[in-house]
Amino acid sequence: MFNKRIKIPEPEEIISATPMTAPLKQIKAERDKLVSEVISGKSDKLLMIVGPCSAHESKPVLEYVERLGKLNERVKEKLVLVPRIYTNKPRTRGVGYKGMFSQPDPTKSEDILKGIYAIRSLNLKAIEISGLTAADEMLYPENIHYVDDLLSYIAVGARSSENQLHRLVASGIDVPVGIKNPMSGSVRVMLNSIYAAQSAQVFKLNGWQVETDGNPLAHAILRGAVDGYGNDLSNYHYENVMQTSELYLKSGLKFPALIIDANHSNSRKNFKQQIRICEEVMQNRSYDEDFKKIVKGFMIESFLEEGNQTEDIIYGKSITDPCLGWADTERLILDIAERV
Repeated sequence: MFNKRIKIPEPEEIISATPMTAPLKQIKAERDKLVSEVISGKSDKLLMIVGPCSAHESKPVLEYVERLGKLNERVKEKLVLVPRIYTNKPRTRGVGYKGMFSQPDPTKSEDILKGIYAIRSLNLKAIEISGLTAADEMLYPENIHYVDDLLSYIAVGARSSENQLHRLVASGIDVPVGIKNPMSGSVRVMLNSIYAAQSAQVFKLNGWQVETDGNPLAHAILRGAVDGYGNDLSNYHYENVMQTSELYLKSGLKFPALIIDANHSNSRKNFKQQIRICEEVMQNRSYDEDFKKIVKGFMIESFLEEGNQTEDIIYGKSITDPCLGWADTERLILDIAERV
C-alpha cells in the first residue's frame, strides 16, 4: 500500500527553474565532445571517471571537483577527467542511504523534491568552479531527465544492466552510457544490454510513448563479479579483457570500448588496490596494442579523505564504499598521464 503521495514536478518545469547559462552550455558541449571522442576512438586520450562513491554533501564534493579541475589542466593533453557526482545509490537490501536525489541531508529522512533541486545546484556549481561536467549513475531511469542536461557520462550499474527499462532509456541518451557487467559477471548479458542501448527503440516512459534513435556510444564497464557464495571475482586482468574483447568484436557493436572499474568486485572493495589495478592495466596497454585499443579508461572511487565512515559525518570522507584519498588520487592520475 502506498501510504502517502507527493506530486513531483515534471523535469521540464524544474530545469526551467534551474537552467544552465549560455557559458555553461558551451562548456557542456565541449566536454561531451571530448568524452565521446574517447569512446568512439577518435581520441587517444584516456577517460578517467573519478570521485566519491556517493555525493552525500555538497561542500566537500565541490572542493574535490575544484581540485580535480586544477589537476585537469596538468593532464588534459593525455586524459579526460570526469568527476563522479553520484547522487543515487543502489542498496542491496533496499534500505539505507539512497543518495542525495532521495535524501539531500543524510541525517534526515527522504525529501525527493528538495533532493532534485540540490543535485541540480551541485552540478551547476561544479561546472562553474572547475570547468568539468560530471558522471552519475542512472539508477532510476524515469528520473534521469532531471539531470541529463548537466552530465557528460552516465553509468548503468551491475544490478540494473539486465533491466529492460534501463536498456531502453540508455538508447535515447545523447552522451556515452557505460553499462556494467551484471553481478553474475556475464559478458554476454552485458553485450546484449549494449546492443539494446545502441538500437532504436519504442517504449512507454513517464506516461508517454517515446521513440529513440539508439545510442552508438553505449559501451562496457568491467567491475568484477560475485559468485553464488558472495565471493568477489575480478575481470580486469589481461586474459579477462582479451576474452571480452573477442566477444565484443564478434558482436558487431559500434565503437567497442571497455572502462575498467578499479573498485567494487575488482578490488574486493579494498580501495588501496585501485592503485595496483590501474598500474597492471596500464602495463597491459603498453604490452598489447589490441588491449590498448579497447581499454578506454578507468572508473576510480576517490574523495578528499581515504576510507569510509559509518557513524559521525567526517568532512570529505565517504559514507558508503571506502575511497582513495586525494593525495593518492593525484599521484595515480599523474602517473597514468605519464604512461598514456
